[in-house]
Amino acid sequence: MEPKFKIIEFEDIPSTSEKAKELAIQNESPWTVVLARQQSNGHGRKGEAWFSPEGGLYFSVILPKSSIADLQTITILAAFVISKIIKDDFNLEPLIKLPNDILLDGKKVCGVLTENVIMGDKTLVSIIGVGLDTNIKEFPNDLKDISVSLRQVLFKEIDNNEILEKILSELKNQLEIINQNNQ
Repeated sequence: MEPKFKIIEFEDIPSTSEKAKELAIQNESPWTVVLARQQSNGHGRKGEAWFSPEGGLYFSVILPKSSIADLQTITILAAFVISKIIKDDFNLEPLIKLPNDILLDGKKVCGVLTENVIMGDKTLVSIIGVGLDTNIKEFPNDLKDISVSLRQVLFKEIDNNEILEKILSELKNQLEIINQNNQ
C-alpha cells in the first residue's frame, strides 16, 4: 500500500516552512511533509521566533489547491484538528487562541502558520507549518511562563510519529470534506 504522505525528514534545518516553500516551487507534490527534529530559525506569525529544540514536533505540509481562499480558515481548521487530537488522546482541555495558537492552562503548546507561495501574481500553493511542543523538558527563562510541552503536563514521553500521522490524516480528511462540499 502506498503511503499517504511523503515525509522528508531533517535533523536540523533553519525552517520547515522555508524548506517546504522551496520544494513547492520545484513542483514537489501536495501532501509532502517537511519534518525536522529541531529548527534553528523556526518562525510564527509576523516572523516571530519559534523555540524549536530537539524533542518537539516541527513540520510543514505542502497543501493541494483548495477551495478555501482564506488562509486563516485553514489555520483555524488545523488548530481545531490538533486541539481535538490533544483532547481525545491525552484527555486535556486545549484552548484555541485565535488566530493560530493552542494553549494548555494558559500557556502556548502549539503554533500554526499558513502561508501562500506566490510567483508573480499567481498563488502556486499553500504551506501549513506546525510547531507542537511535545517532548520539550524545559523552556528558557523568557518562555517558561508562557510555553508548555505535553510532556511537562502529562509527565510522559509523547510518540511524535504517532501524533504526526494522526494530525496529517485528520487534516487531509477535513480539507477533502470541505473541498467536496464547495464543488
